[in-house]
Amino acid sequence: MLEQLQLDRRLQLALDGLAFEASTAVQDQVIPAALAGHDLIVSAETGSGKTLAYLIPMVQHLLGQETSRADGPLGLILVPTRELARQVLKHCRALLAKTPLQVYGITGGADFRYQQSLFRKNPEIIVATPGRLLEHCERRSTSLQFLRMLVLDEADRMLDMGFRDDVLKINGYCAGERQAIMVSATLQHRDLGTISHSLLSSPQTIAIGTVRQPHSAIAHQVMLADGQEHKDKLLIGLLQQGEFDRTLVFANKRTTAARLAGLLKYHKLRCDCLHGEMSTEERRLVITRFNDGKLSVLCASDVAARGIDIKEIDLVINYDLPHSGDDYLHRTGRTGRAGASGLALSLVTASDWNLMISIERYLKLSFERRSLAGLKARFNGPKKQKASGKAAGSKKKSSKSPDAKSKSRQRNKKNVGKPAKRAADKSNDGFAPLMKKKTTS
Repeated sequence: MLEQLQLDRRLQLALDGLAFEASTAVQDQVIPAALAGHDLIVSAETGSGKTLAYLIPMVQHLLGQETSRADGPLGLILVPTRELARQVLKHCRALLAKTPLQVYGITGGADFRYQQSLFRKNPEIIVATPGRLLEHCERRSTSLQFLRMLVLDEADRMLDMGFRDDVLKINGYCAGERQAIMVSATLQHRDLGTISHSLLSSPQTIAIGTVRQPHSAIAHQVMLADGQEHKDKLLIGLLQQGEFDRTLVFANKRTTAARLAGLLKYHKLRCDCLHGEMSTEERRLVITRFNDGKLSVLCASDVAARGIDIKEIDLVINYDLPHSGDDYLHRTGRTGRAGASGLALSLVTASDWNLMISIERYLKLSFERRSLAGLKARFNGPKKQKASGKAAGSKKKSSKSPDAKSKSRQRNKKNVGKPAKRAADKSNDGFAPLMKKKTTS
């Protein structure tokens, strides 16, 4: 497909250097539409090549238009997390390798004055997290008045993290006429309509597969557990088998991720943790070590669910089940990338059962059951189940009489203890005939 688009020679050389052989389904649809200048809403499964789908048109636009350099970036990519910013920055620099264009990352956790010096170098493309970029805009470190292309990557995640107002304020600093692309693996957030209406003009929607479709290259399994202690033993037993080169373990809390990393280190596994309270340098170091194979296990909170793009992750373990089907998609999408196969395994206790069923129904998949020899759980599912598969509740019938509820109402109690009011004398209603008073002799 790319051969037919007549891309700039410098961009084509960079793609050749990346051994870019065949485009993906999302790239086949997004790249021509973006090159035509349309605003786009793009939805496709994780790991389908969405990043290059918007980067290639952006670089081509900037290379193809001869213009004097203005003060401020021409292309802006907003992402929700530092990890995703680093991944996008890596891909973008690879595409710019044969060109004179520059790209820099602007994220929280880095020195503010150093970032101001980066803006003074006048890069053509900026990859940024919303909070830090807005701070630079408010302090006039840069201008977005000459922006030609705006991309929101993982737009729904940005909204989940509370960046809605920041994104809208940043849009207010942007040029009035510019192309905008909104990208995510899922586009089912209640505020997406507001954002798209403000940022996009007559957008085209490109959806590859169904929004709730699990990644086709990933096998989904569950392993039942009797509680936290049992889950710890199952996790250790799985990883000590040595079947997987790189494993990503997800927990719902950063304290849990840190505890699990310490537990696995104690059992002689090459492991570390990743969570939002770590500094930028600490997180970068951990991801680099994981990417270089110096770590075989990474225990993470959801900060890593989007933004880690390491092709060799064989196994994703949900130590804690995610709170929604969309979060499950993003977690498990860290494996099975770029055509490789992967495995996603979730540890499920009795209290997780209904959530597991909800995820199954939402994503229209069926989890394969798995167990470890010598560590099989006593819990084998709820004794009573509803038609949906969820556990049936055991509500006790009330022993109170039918009218007990009405007697207990406040309106029936409020006058208790007060003297009864006498009924009004019907003879004084104004219509009865006069009556003589009785006389006593």
